Amino acid sequence: MKSVKILLKQTAMFILITTIVCGVIYPLAVTGISQLFFKDKANGSIIEIDGKQYGSKLLGQKFTEDKYLWGRVMYDNTGTYQDEEGNALYYAGPSNLTPASEDYRSLITERVEAMKASNPGMINQKVPVDLVTGSGSGLDPHISVAAAMYQVDRIAKVRSISTEQVEDIINQYTTGKLLGVLGEKVVNVLEVNLALDGIMN
Repeated sequence: MKSVKILLKQTAMFILITTIVCGVIYPLAVTGISQLFFKDKANGSIIEIDGKQYGSKLLGQKFTEDKYLWGRVMYDNTGTYQDEEGNALYYAGPSNLTPASEDYRSLITERVEAMKASNPGMINQKVPVDLVTGSGSGLDPHISVAAAMYQVDRIAKVRSISTEQVEDIINQYTTGKLLGVLGEKVVNVLEVNLALDGIMN
């Protein structure tokens, strides 16, 4: 009986210590370190210029005007969620269509044709796959360098600037491979578009 009481006491003490360490000390330490050394990343990598917030570097935004760089396909939705006041909340996520389905193939074909029509200067070039497909999250903020360069002529013509100027901006917001080895070079769509508008230098 005594051993059971000792065991219960030790168990309770273990739970208390674990709760304090894992539920209080560790979260506070991680939060403090992240705010001290990685404040921008810890707070969502928000792009804020002159007091105005334009979005997060980590979340894709939908651009459809010809003067902008287009990102990956987004399955956006404003009819599913609402806030406490009944206002529609913007939501985006991945598609549930399987790549093996006929519906998906038809959808991709339509997107390819639409992309070619919007970029007549690239009619003989292969459309980069990330311009006609969604990402796993549905919120990818990046596209490949090939996908960005595919749109250079269109953007330059609409904005009446040189293709070199557009390419320079794209190169400025291109991220290299992780550690120079992992992954591929990617372009941040939001940053490029803000730079095209003269908001980011």
